[in-house]
Amino acid sequence: MTAPSLRCPDCGAVYADRWRCECGQPLDYADRPLPDGPTPDPAAFDARDGLWSFAEFIPESPLVTLGEEMTPLVDADGWDAQFKLEYVFPTGSFKDRGATTTVSRAAALGVDTLVEDSSGNAGVAIATYAARAGIDAEIYVPASVKDAKLTAIRRAGATPVETEGPRQATTEACIDAVERAARSAADGASGDEPRVTRAGWYASHAWNPAFFAGTATVAYETALQRDWEAPDAVVLPLGHGTLFLGAYRGFSALRGAGWIDELPRLLGAQAAGYAPIVEALHGAEAAAGDNDAADGIQIPEPVRRDEILQAVDDSDGDAIALGSDAVEAELADLHAAGFYTEPTCAVAPAALRAYRERGVLDGDEDVVVPLTGSGLKT
Repeated sequence: MTAPSLRCPDCGAVYADRWRCECGQPLDYADRPLPDGPTPDPAAFDARDGLWSFAEFIPESPLVTLGEEMTPLVDADGWDAQFKLEYVFPTGSFKDRGATTTVSRAAALGVDTLVEDSSGNAGVAIATYAARAGIDAEIYVPASVKDAKLTAIRRAGATPVETEGPRQATTEACIDAVERAARSAADGASGDEPRVTRAGWYASHAWNPAFFAGTATVAYETALQRDWEAPDAVVLPLGHGTLFLGAYRGFSALRGAGWIDELPRLLGAQAAGYAPIVEALHGAEAAAGDNDAADGIQIPEPVRRDEILQAVDDSDGDAIALGSDAVEAELADLHAAGFYTEPTCAVAPAALRAYRERGVLDGDEDVVVPLTGSGLKT
């Protein structure tokens, strides 16, 4: 099995496989598949393979899967919206969408050990799917990671590597390990074949395009569940942008295939004090504050910052920053309504209220909000 090649959108370099371009930019697929034909009848669409039912849009092959069924799209009367229950995936978060595609790519390349850095959910997902594939994994996590997530990583047979300091320090430690392994692998390398060695393959949810190919499936599912009608807006948590950009890519692909007519507005929800997209759009004051509740999106320097800003612009979207009080109040409301989510998950429905209060969303607009992580891991 051959994994699809990657291209740098900045300098045009093409690689069989690499975690980032030699020029330092994130890579993407050299070719993105689109189905060629009429829009399928939603009533007759075969969704028995879950997110892999949309294989015509996905560059990777389903080599490593845990049967990721389509997540429910349910009415949320207290919010006048629809919630997409991403927390019912095998490891309890939307990160399973990206883990199945990323680890499938690793399997196609013959990887024997992969590494990832994560504040929790992505690490659990990558560790679990690596276990399914029989691939060893090292997961770099902050020393402050929640015990439940650390336990899940260990029980999947992965090795957690705890790092002190802010979230960014975890990424830096992981990248340092990846680069050291790459330098070691370069000794004796020849030809165009990718070199895959122990502690060398970076399964990053921020850098690896395979992860975004997986998270794009949230758009395909949402459109199918709505009979190929996109909502007016989607409100999403926004840290590294894995779900935000996935939704953008997915809805863009659906429009490119002619299955939907318009992109929904993509509205981001960032943690106050960790809101670089809000700062870029509205200034430092709009991004300031404190939010220790939404620890899963405390990302001061997202890898694909420019892509996120482009997605906001293309979709006539926006981003706002929320503090801890708003998130904690929303979390209590979610739990009381039967949605048992983790704190970071509450930032998006809290943002929905704020967007309506500010007049960004009208009361009659059709809105979907993904609920991204389970409360069982907190």
